[in-house]
Amino acid sequence: MSNFDRNAPVWGAGRAQQTSAVEMDQGLRSFMLGVYNNMVIGLAISALFALGINKMAVTDQANAVARVGNTYLTSFGQLLYGTPLMWVVALAPLAFIFFFSFRADKMSASSARTMFFAFAAVMGVSLSTILIRYTGASVVQVFFITAAAFGGLSLYGYTTTKSLSGMGSFLVMGLIGLILASIVNIFLASGALGFAISVIGVLIFAGLTAWDTQRLKEMYLYSELGPEEAAKLSVNGALSLYLNFINMFQFLLSLLGNRE
Repeated sequence: MSNFDRNAPVWGAGRAQQTSAVEMDQGLRSFMLGVYNNMVIGLAISALFALGINKMAVTDQANAVARVGNTYLTSFGQLLYGTPLMWVVALAPLAFIFFFSFRADKMSASSARTMFFAFAAVMGVSLSTILIRYTGASVVQVFFITAAAFGGLSLYGYTTTKSLSGMGSFLVMGLIGLILASIVNIFLASGALGFAISVIGVLIFAGLTAWDTQRLKEMYLYSELGPEEAAKLSVNGALSLYLNFINMFQFLLSLLGNRE
């Protein structure tokens, strides 16, 4: 449940004061389109890897070597979901997040984009350990609910004239508390606490979606960005929105999904 580059920028004169309204509007639309394109490609990569891994791991009862709930597993599935390897797969995305955090400033835009797509693939493999617990129909249903909510929240963040910066600081503190509560609940395994974490998690990442969208818009308009810097910001922004989407999807799935 980590996110990337949550610090608000210090605005300079920026392109908002250096270009005409028409040029600014066209440039902003092109920039945001690039952000969303990168994000959608990342989501598609994650979905393909999650579905591909599950296809290799799940089989019918006659060919199964193990069982998890009502799901029958191949030998590969048993290795992936029935051994400590599951924890390695589930936590692997955190390694990418830490790497991004320390190396982002030194990467070129193309390297950052490649790393983002590699991260999306690893996240897809990690998500497969969660999706196997739910029916396919409920996963699809929750995905479309998440997509609709994300689209509305991001549109709000893009179009509102109200500053969301104060809300952002509050949400980041809430995110830290959510992470700590989730770690505690790994040991407590409390259903009530898990439910509360899921509800709060949905609200936090809903707010972060609107805030991150506005933050990216303002960073483009009011910061001094050359083509390379704008391209890198597009990738970093896509990562932030991607993480908001994935986390909101997981929390909604825990609330609304039908378990196998």
